[in-house]
Amino acid sequence: MTTILVADDERNIFELTKLYLEKEGYGVEWARDGREALEKARSLRPALLILDLMLPEVDGFEVCRQVRQESDLPILMLTARSEDVDKIVGLELGADDYLTKPFNPRELVARVKAILRRSQAARRTRKIEIGDLSIDLDRREATVKGKPVHLRPKEFDLLAVLAQNRGLALSRERLLDLVWGYDYYGGTRTVDVHVAHLRDKLASSSVSIETVWGVGYKLVAES
Repeated sequence: MTTILVADDERNIFELTKLYLEKEGYGVEWARDGREALEKARSLRPALLILDLMLPEVDGFEVCRQVRQESDLPILMLTARSEDVDKIVGLELGADDYLTKPFNPRELVARVKAILRRSQAARRTRKIEIGDLSIDLDRREATVKGKPVHLRPKEFDLLAVLAQNRGLALSRERLLDLVWGYDYYGGTRTVDVHVAHLRDKLASSSVSIETVWGVGYKLVAES
């Protein structure tokens, strides 16, 4: 059974989430504070962590940071605050998606399924070799000519998606869906920014990210 860890200090939120997730066949575990969330994330090895930002003991930002340092465990953030900066910071720390309280439990289930689908799809191909670029999906490492390329979490995810669709032009909207999995505040500009960072970091490689005017981007290798 696929296990999902819910880290939230509100029992009613946990019970509601548990009810809907168990209907879909998932096993559900509960962590009441940030410290317990870290312990159970390590011991239970769940398939996904639903993480409230406003946790006692250790807040959700720190939990997210520590989890992402140790593993690629998918994280769906829950926040009662509407400030966009909270969402952006959480996503920059490595969360895969976010949902603002109060939320529709059916939407939560849909987002859980989408995150797990993306996670499973990424694991089907464990290593990608294109020209002198090597991407290890298990270790979340990229190298060019054997030398490491230091990428932030979303830069790595974006590069992996482009590599898995080598030569195919993907729209900015499609990249947002595949990499961020939500309607990103500020629109598709974030894709352009991340592409610009990747181009700088891949400047010495034999691959490049081409702009397909009117469409989006594609990864190509020198012939």
